[in-house]
Formats: sequence, structure tokens, C-alpha cells
Amino acid sequence: MPALLRAATVAFLLTIGAFLPRAAPKSTIEPCSNSDTCSALVGYTLYTDLKVSEVASLFSVDPISLLLTNAIVISYPDVENHILPSQLFLRVPIPCSCIDGIRKSGTVSYKTRPSDTLSSISSAVYGGLVSADQIKEANPKADLSDPSVIGVGTQLSIPLPCTCFNNTDNNLPAVYMSYVVKDVDTLAGIAARYVTTVSDLMNVNALGSADIEDGDILAIPLSACASNFPTYAKDYGLVVPNGSYAIAASHCVQCSCGPGSRNLYCMPASLAVSCSSMQCRNSNLMLGNLTAQLSSAGCNVTSCSYSGFVNGTISTTLSTSLQPRCPGSQLFPLLSAPPTVVPNTFFSPAQSPSESGGFPTSNPNVVPSTGAVQGFAPVGGPAGSASGGSSGSCSLMNHLSSFPVMLMLGLAMKFVLSL
Repeated sequence: MPALLRAATVAFLLTIGAFLPRAAPKSTIEPCSNSDTCSALVGYTLYTDLKVSEVASLFSVDPISLLLTNAIVISYPDVENHILPSQLFLRVPIPCSCIDGIRKSGTVSYKTRPSDTLSSISSAVYGGLVSADQIKEANPKADLSDPSVIGVGTQLSIPLPCTCFNNTDNNLPAVYMSYVVKDVDTLAGIAARYVTTVSDLMNVNALGSADIEDGDILAIPLSACASNFPTYAKDYGLVVPNGSYAIAASHCVQCSCGPGSRNLYCMPASLAVSCSSMQCRNSNLMLGNLTAQLSSAGCNVTSCSYSGFVNGTISTTLSTSLQPRCPGSQLFPLLSAPPTVVPNTFFSPAQSPSESGGFPTSNPNVVPSTGAVQGFAPVGGPAGSASGGSSGSCSLMNHLSSFPVMLMLGLAMKFVLSL
């Protein structure tokens, strides 16, 4: 057989192999049936150096909220124009809504630039949090017939993944972060990094095994402090992840969830803005203040706490209680300066510790998928494909479906090369 023909045949077989179906990344999907919105997070790694305001614009969030969620000082001069380094990992706060029967964020939009493609927007700009198919499906009126050629200035809706699960995990307050698995990650390593267990991650994400792959999107429960504001408050349902802050009441109130705490603490924010009164009625106490008086029966504590932003007014509540002991100093999450280099931090990808442990339990509210569910295809999955069963079995079926074809290709190549 002529060498040129043999080389052409091998190239043809390799080309066919490149188009064989591969296991699509898994994504956790939460079905829903109401119109409520919860607080959620996405884990995002900067693809290039970006200003704080540019990152905030990518996700349609308040720059101050973005900084406080990551416990970054907001009082630096011109902090919104501070340049954050490429590959920095951030937790981005997003509202999580119920859209077309599943949880996702519908508030994020992106204006295309020269050289943008659906693939580059998906994999680079948004770091694999959304697939090209999902972007195309979410924008039926946009001219996306050729995903490699998009008109400059096209406004695209970006359907980011998110989960709520009633903002609880094991009956305790929690905020869920959508996290894109890196090739160095293991489930045990992720569990250790975010102070949870392998068993809990498997349960939340309905995983049949602890095997995860690069590009999978996991819902990670982060312990949090929850508010109990009335339903008519603008910031009803505020939940703050442990070790971070949140801004409320039009930048007038700053709430925090201290290290290892479950109690939300709010106080006047450090920003110079015009705010309504923060003094509790019938008291000299201001928001965040308390008095403690020791007695033979215990400690009489009177506090002025934040109870929501109602009709443009900061609502406060004066409460008195008898406690076994007087409270100590309020512990705050450690604030850091706006980063200029990528730190080796708690939030960066980590290898697995020596032991994992934990076994999954069923969770009927989670549907792991490699295809579309009511108009939302998991990352990397083909639009319109169906899902079912556990995520582990979906991945296994994808591998097995291509096995006979791979075997035939291997035998064909062996025959060609032997000629």
C-alpha cells in the first residue's frame, strides 16, 4: 500500500475518532415551581486582568457587593477601578430565580466585542459556568446562526447555574456556590477547602460516586448567617456566607457573618452616603450597638439590630434579653486589601487530603444531567439532549456508547499500518 495513501487513511480514521461522543460535564440542576428568588454565588476565575467594575459588569452585580462578598476592603480610593489579577478566584453574588421550572440566574447580560464567539464567551469570559449551547438557547432572537461570527455589540442573556435548596444545608443556614471543577480537583479536596464533607457534596449533587471531572459544575453549600426580615422588606431573605460581608439598604448598612458564627450582625456601612436614621426608637442605641448589665440572674442585654430596608427606610428593632453570660466582643471576618497578585488562598483549587470518607444519600430535589432540562443544557452538553439517572451512570453510558466504534477504529488502524 503506498505510503501516501496509508497516511491519508490513518488521518481519516483519526478525524472520525475526534468526533466520537465524549462524556459531557455534569451539572446540578434544582427543579422549582414558584417565583421566589434566593441569594446564591458562582465561583469565578478571572481569565485576564480586569477592573473590579469590569468583573461586576460581567455578572450585572454591584461592585461593592462583589468586594464585600470576598471580604475585600471597600474604603480604598477609587476601589472600583482597582485592577484584579488574572487567575484570581472570586465568589460572585447573584440572584437565583425560578425560570422555566429550574433554578438559574436570569439577570446577567453580556455585550459582545470584536473576535467574540459563543465558545470564547462560554469557556474564557465566563470560565465554563455556561455552555455555548445554553447561551444560544437563551437568546432565540439574536442572530447566532454562525456561533463563530457574532455581530459586535450584540446583547446576550447569560443563563448562569445556581441553586437555592431553601438556603439551608442539613437544616442550617447555607448559601450555595456553583463551582466549575478544575483538573486538579478531587471531591475530598473540595470538601476540605469549603469545610463540608464528601458525603454532603455527594448528597447535594446527587452523585453516584466521588468521581468528578474537569468542567463539571457542583453546587457547594457554604455555611452562612441568615436574616429574619419581614417578607415586605426589600432585602428579605438576606443570607451572608460565613467569613464575608454584604451591603444593604442602598449602601447604608453592612452585614457580616463572623468566623464560625451563625448570627448575622449588621451595622452602619463605612461608605459616605445619605442614609435614614439608624437609631432604635425609645432608645439612645444606634444600629449595631448593645448594652450589657451583669446581675445575679445573668446578663441583661439590650441591643439595636437591623430588621430590613422597608419603603426606603432603615428598619431597626430594640430587644432585651437575659443571657447566662454577657457577650464578648463582636468578631468580624478578616478584611484584605484589594489583591494585586493571585494569593495562595483558601479559595484556590486544591488537591485531595489523605482521607475522604462519606457515602451518598438520595436527594430527590436534584437532577444531575448531561443534557437539557426544560431549556437548560448543562455545561458542555448538547442542547436538547435528555437526562436521567445519576450523574455517574450518565458519564459511564457516554463512555460505553463509543466503545464499539473505538474498537473498530483501532482494528482498522492496525490493519492499515500492517500493510
